[in-house]
Amino acid sequence: MRVAMVTPWFPTRINPVSGTFVVKDSVAIAKAGVDLRIIHLVPSHEDDGIRKTTHEGLKVVRVPMETNNPLSILRASRRVAELCRHADILHTQAISAIEPFVFDRPNIPWVHTEHWSAMTSPQTLPPLRQLLHPLVLQMTKLPDVALGECEFLADALREVRGSRPVEVIPCQVPAPDTLVERPERTSKLRLVSTGALVERKDPLLAVRALKVLADRGKPASLTWLGGGELREEAIALAKELGVEADFPGVRPMSEVYDAIAAGDMFFAPTRGENFFVAAAEAIVNGRPIVAGCNGGHVEYIEPSVGAIVDEQTPEAYAAAIMELDDRTKDLSAREIADTVGDRFEPATIANSYLDLYRRVL
Repeated sequence: MRVAMVTPWFPTRINPVSGTFVVKDSVAIAKAGVDLRIIHLVPSHEDDGIRKTTHEGLKVVRVPMETNNPLSILRASRRVAELCRHADILHTQAISAIEPFVFDRPNIPWVHTEHWSAMTSPQTLPPLRQLLHPLVLQMTKLPDVALGECEFLADALREVRGSRPVEVIPCQVPAPDTLVERPERTSKLRLVSTGALVERKDPLLAVRALKVLADRGKPASLTWLGGGELREEAIALAKELGVEADFPGVRPMSEVYDAIAAGDMFFAPTRGENFFVAAAEAIVNGRPIVAGCNGGHVEYIEPSVGAIVDEQTPEAYAAAIMELDDRTKDLSAREIADTVGDRFEPATIANSYLDLYRRVL
């Protein structure tokens, strides 16, 4: 079975962390026996000039394309069509991967996986892009089958696609090789978070929640791994409020898992997500989680190990943290991780894709 995987998100030397979720799924699919070729629609700001390469055993061909330039898309469409000629199945990843096929729809079965957070949270876009949002979504009608990584996203796809097939295959979140038991409790609650320090993730609210916790007699610290435009403001706010918050920047995945293991609880005051990989990482690492209510993570966070907050205030999150800490203090890491089992493991995800490929053929 030959599959052409077309994606705008994939690592280059300039941006080695781009599209890590695409890489993980692609590696698992290839290990399951699929003859997979990656066609990377590389934007100029990530283009390292290499046109053919191998990444983690995957064959990669790069095609320059600017997603907001019709002439660039047209040029890319000709090259992409040539590269897909001998494939049995086309699999596009992310909405901008559809753009080259608007000009020339493929004559092979076409599967599309969507990841765009604005699909479900358009209010997070700039005003002009919000106006264009409904038009852009029409492209998702083109593939034969569309996939959401959770029902939350799949429902948004169904609103656009109508009766055309929409299915769910979750993101891949492998369990750690060794599950670290929860650390011994101390007088200070150790909160941890990961992800971009942007408005949608609300890191400033997280800092303010630390102050509320301290005022309520529940001192807590926060370690948030990730970069973004709000990092310096969050650091300054923590200093102003006199709370303990560390923002060490972007770190490799091994350090992310180490930070989660060192924490008592994962804290994610997000305003909007789709699958929310960071939340699943917290669960598979055996840590309870407090998170916002807008996203697909509410589908897999069991009430026994998590608290979902529907009021975006520091006071509401502080109350949820205190309640969850008391409720889960006797749970082991294994009991927390077992609430998701192996549903996000590489082999599980690869088998789901293989089943879909066979059906569309």
